[in-house]
Order: sequence, then C-alpha cells, then structure tokens
Amino acid sequence: MTADAWLTLATVAVTMAILVGTRIAPDLVLVGALTALMLTGVLSPTEALSGLGNPGLATVGVLYVVVAALTDTGAVQAIGTRLLGRPRSVAAAQLRLMMPITALSAFLNNTPLVAMFVPVVEDWCKRMGFAASKLMIPLSYAAILGGLCTLVGTSTNVVVHGLVQESGALDSIGFFEVGAVGLPAAIVGILYVLLTQRWLLPERRPPLRDPGRTREYALEMLVEESSPLIGKSVEEAGLRHLPGAFLAEIDRDGTLIPAVAPSERLRAGDRLLFVGAVDSLVDLLRLRGLYPAPEQLFKLNAPRPERRIVEVVVSEQCPLVNRTIREGRFRSRYDAVVIAAARNGERMRGKIGDIELRAGDTLLLECRPSFIETQRNSRDFLLVSEVQNAQLPRHERAWVAVAILAGMVAVVTAELLTMLEAALVAAGLMLATRCTTLGAARASIDWSVLIVIGAAIGLGEALTVSGAAGAIASSWIAAFGDNPWLALLGIYLLTNLFTEVLTNNAAAVLIFPIAAATAESLDVSFRPFVFAIMMAASAGFATPIGYQTNLMVYGPGGYRFADYVRFGVPLNVLIGAVTVVLAPMIWPF
Repeated sequence: MTADAWLTLATVAVTMAILVGTRIAPDLVLVGALTALMLTGVLSPTEALSGLGNPGLATVGVLYVVVAALTDTGAVQAIGTRLLGRPRSVAAAQLRLMMPITALSAFLNNTPLVAMFVPVVEDWCKRMGFAASKLMIPLSYAAILGGLCTLVGTSTNVVVHGLVQESGALDSIGFFEVGAVGLPAAIVGILYVLLTQRWLLPERRPPLRDPGRTREYALEMLVEESSPLIGKSVEEAGLRHLPGAFLAEIDRDGTLIPAVAPSERLRAGDRLLFVGAVDSLVDLLRLRGLYPAPEQLFKLNAPRPERRIVEVVVSEQCPLVNRTIREGRFRSRYDAVVIAAARNGERMRGKIGDIELRAGDTLLLECRPSFIETQRNSRDFLLVSEVQNAQLPRHERAWVAVAILAGMVAVVTAELLTMLEAALVAAGLMLATRCTTLGAARASIDWSVLIVIGAAIGLGEALTVSGAAGAIASSWIAAFGDNPWLALLGIYLLTNLFTEVLTNNAAAVLIFPIAAATAESLDVSFRPFVFAIMMAASAGFATPIGYQTNLMVYGPGGYRFADYVRFGVPLNVLIGAVTVVLAPMIWPF
C-alpha cells in the first residue's frame, strides 16, 4: 500500500477510537479527520467536500422540512396515536413500533420513513413515559431490516441489481427473491432487539427539573363540540399518565367531578382542569379537540396557529397590579389572553378572570407574535419569554400534509421521480399550502446530522482514492483460500466492514467486482455472492455512520457512539450467520 493509504487507515482508526472512547461530538471528530486528510494531501478540497453534494445528504436535509410540516399540523401525533397505541411495557412498545416499520420499509424508502417517525416516537415516548433511547435505535434497525426483504427495500439492493444487469452475469433478480434470506434475517433481528434491549440498550432520560423551582400552573381546557375525544375515557384519550401534569377535576354543567377516574367518559362542553409544569401544559395546548377555556381567547385577532405561548412576570409598575384580570381588561390592553397563572411557583385557584394580580405573578399567555417584541422592554413586565416548541398545530391542514407525504412516497415507489426530486417537490408544497412556515422549516433542519453524513462520505472517498480499500479487499479475499463457503464469508465480512466505515452503496460497488472475480476463479455460482453483498451492505448496525437512518436517530435518542457498537455488533454477527448459512442452501454454489 502507498503512504497515502497507510495515512488514511491510521486516520480512520484514530477517528473510530475517539468516537467510541470519548463523548466528543461526532460532527467535530469527523470534520477534524477530514481536515487532516485534506491538509496532508490525501484528499483535494473537491474530494473532501464531495459528500456535501451527495444526493442522499440533500435528501435527508429536505426531508426535515417535510417532517416539520407533519409536526406543525398535528399529523405526527395523530399517526402515533392510531398506529402505536398505548403499550404497557418497553418491550411491547418496541414490538408495536418495529412490526409496522419493518413491513413498510420493505416497500418504501427507509430514509423518509424514519424521518417521519422520529417526531412520532419522540411524542409517543413523552406521553407514555418511555425513554426515547429505548425506541430510537429499534426504529432505525426495523427500517434497515425491512429493507432487506425486497428488491426496492433499500437503494443498495437497487444498485446491486443494476450492477448485475450491466455485467450480464446472472438472470434477472425477482422482486421478493432477496426476501428468502431477508425475511428470516428480519425476524431474527426483531427477536434479538426484544430479547437483549434490557441489558444492551441504554435507558437515558433528560435530567428532571428541580421540583422546588418548577412553576406549577392550573390550566382549564374545554372539550370542543366536534372533539374526537368525545365518548372516550380519560385513559383512552391519553389524559391519565401525563408527564409532569395531571387532570385535577372536571367541571360538567356546573357539577365538579374531583379525583377523576380513568374510566370517566368525556363529553362535549366539559371543562378539564389540569395542573402541572409549563412544558407539560404546552403539550395539552397542542391536542386536537381541546381548547383553553378563557372566553377572551376567541376575541384575539390572529388565527390560532399564528399565535405564540409566552411567559411573563408582572412588575410593580404594571397598571393591573391589585386589580383582577377582568377588571384590568388584560386582553384589550395587551392583545393577549391569560390562560394560566402561578404565584410563588404554585398554581392559583379560581377562574382566570377573577385572579387579582400582584407583583411577581407569573402568567402564561396566548398572544400575537408581535407581543414579544413590543413588551420585551416594557416596564409592565420583568420578564417576557416565549415558551420553546409551543407553536400551536394547524390541525385543519393535517390532511393536506398527509396527502402530500403519500404523494411523495407514491411517485418514488413508482419511480416517476428520484427520492431527492420528490422530497423537494413535497417540501415546496408543504410551504406553499402553509402546512409549515419558512422559519419553522429552517429551524427543523439538524445541521449536525448533515455534517456527519457529508464528512463520513468524505472519509469513504479517502479510502477509495488512496487505494486503501482496494488493497484491503484483495488481501482479505486471498486469505480465505479455495473454499466457496469461506470465500462467501469473506465477501460478507468485508462488505459489512466497509459499510460501517464507508457508505452502504459505496461498499456494494467496491466489493461487487471482487466477488465476481472470486466466484469465477472458484468456478461456482455468483448468485449467493450477489445476495450476500445485498445483505451485508445494508446490515450496518454497529456504527451510527454505517447507515444514515442510524445517524437520524443519534441525537433524538441521546446516544453515544459506543451504544451502537455494543448493541449492533452482535446483530451484525447474527445477520451475517443467517445469510452465510442460508444463501448457499437457497442458491447452491
């Protein structure tokens, strides 16, 4: 090997060691490695930055906009409620998630599938009290396993099929033919996750706030006349086990129902009194069919999806001090409505309009966006801060967002447009139909994920142009001798290794001619080698950079690099064993 090849291998090894052994951000580590290779002349600037122009990276970035629209319209929560239900254990939740994702991924591109379900799972975990780290990796793994079952399940299968057609080495591959190995592998993979997640999959939860410093509000919500919650019990409506909040009582036609039972059925016009921290109450404001009870809310000029949730602290100079909210005509004065109030960190009882304000009271407001700028420096309030991630859903446009998503998937499945083209059209339609705003779309993009994908592609380019990948492949295959079973094992292991450090498609393209030459030299059928490449190139479970869906769940799950190594390596071994044993039995040498 050349000096550049050795330098590249050393850089990749150090990079992996840092990622596994430290908590340094992956984007920083990978960009540092790419910079080192560029400064030492292994890569030209054009080659180092080639990943930034990769269609896969661009597709992931555009899909964030599509997902933002699904979130902003409330479609995400509706999908999660209907599909995922209310399982009672983590294992049941994983099974409930992985089964449909695996089935869908066999026919749909797994990248948009995971992009759509990340916020669904985040919301689901929050409502069910599960740690997101227990479900995000299973989400990615299920999408990968499902893709192994059909010819169009992953882009890798399509690429390998194209190489087969170009070479003319084999007859056409059937749509479900790879499923002969892929389906057993998917079943083994799901069972592995369910049986080992308790010990190998971390349970990481965000740090809880200090209860002594958390402001506790009382929020009164009204069940609308057309609410989908009417007739459902409190538990069925998902209002029983609320993180950080609880349903204190129901006011039904003037009759109070305290200590509400889980089986209590909701009726139109019910007033539900919730008590809890601001983040939990904001989740209630996003529920379809519930509306904050203050009548003044209906008199605000701005449409509800354009309003903001803001916290303010009343100052001594506020003209409403020692007057009730109703007497001070709060809405008319500030073009905002008080929906909840707290004093000394504790909720204030009674109707909102009858609360007599004092200096230091904290109010939760629903207001126009302009309120924040006009009142930020006002003497009436000591503090004005917008509650983050509290945009109110555009429920009336949820069906539009779902229709656009379905159209995107349909045109990609029918191969009318590429994934990138379809995603760009879908994102444009989401903005044009006001399913999301330009500001929300920009804020939704996770730049750290895109940087990691681009840098990882650059490292893969270095392995290729330096000759390191080719040299490793030749010496590796030669070590397995003349036994076709061992040669098949060698092809699988090498493809899988390259998948973890390159990209899945690059690994398949690199190994394909080596596998073809190996089969020809051994005078055996090339078919089992083709399917081994398909399986190995997609079964990248052991690193977050091995498959882009692993990267997409890295941040939301709060994972570390070592989590993938610990949980993914045994699965890589299992899928490899299934493939190497079954492939020659199904397609004899």
